[in-house]
Amino acid sequence: MTEHGGNGMAVAQSLGLDPAQVLDLSASLNPVAPDATPVVARHLDVLQRYPDPARATAALADAMGIEVDRLLLTNGGSEAIALVAADVRTGWADECDFALYRRYLPELDPAGTTFRSNPHNPTGRLAGAHEHADVWDEAFYPLATGHWSRGDDDSIVVGSLTKLLACPGLRIGYVVADPTTIERLRRRQPQWAVNGLACAALPDLLDTVDLPATARAVASLRTQLVDLLTEHGLNPHPSDANYVVCDDVYAELAKQGVVVRDCAAFGLPDRVRIAVPDERGLARLAEVLP
Repeated sequence: MTEHGGNGMAVAQSLGLDPAQVLDLSASLNPVAPDATPVVARHLDVLQRYPDPARATAALADAMGIEVDRLLLTNGGSEAIALVAADVRTGWADECDFALYRRYLPELDPAGTTFRSNPHNPTGRLAGAHEHADVWDEAFYPLATGHWSRGDDDSIVVGSLTKLLACPGLRIGYVVADPTTIERLRRRQPQWAVNGLACAALPDLLDTVDLPATARAVASLRTQLVDLLTEHGLNPHPSDANYVVCDDVYAELAKQGVVVRDCAAFGLPDRVRIAVPDERGLARLAEVLP
């Protein structure tokens, strides 16, 4: 069990399976994202140059409808969280939320800066309009709503494009905040933190994004997943996200080459989180569920 999903390779090695035969539903990626590989492959020449995030930052700011000086690209969502946590120093996150918030905060204090995922990780429920956090983690928000952000002006937002684009190896995250905070985080960020391939390919990858259509497709697949889990008596919890929490079937599925997320790190030792798969993944899951 780890603090993050994406354990397919490790499970394949432990069971002596070909990694290509493993269905990894422990990392909750966009199940209908176009393959990013051919887009990224068009930019391999940038490997001979140092990265410049300016064009990619402008493209994402334009897509999100915000000023470019309110946006900082990061080396995945994890760096975004780490930068903000180090900047605020004293903060708080519930133990049943994403573990990296508490890990990266130098000091834990319930009276400090509050971190929260939206939709909640792992339950998948969207925060109510009356709820507030100083830092919203919106890594899964576009997949749940079809919009880039909840848009709270008085909150910092961290995000992970690798969920939406289904390319976690490329490492593209971001922070949205006021220009003063962004400049302070930029000075704290290591030089060339965002790799050249991510910087070069992001504008083209964003051209493939249709948020409303993606959210509709994810919702349809999620309904099919919930129905399947219900048929097998696994008590799926209500979810607005591209993942669903249900009764623990980790061991049974791993033996069949299907990996799901153990929720013990979230304080839910008898539950697992299952990413919404595509149609082929749903068919595979239906074959192996106990």
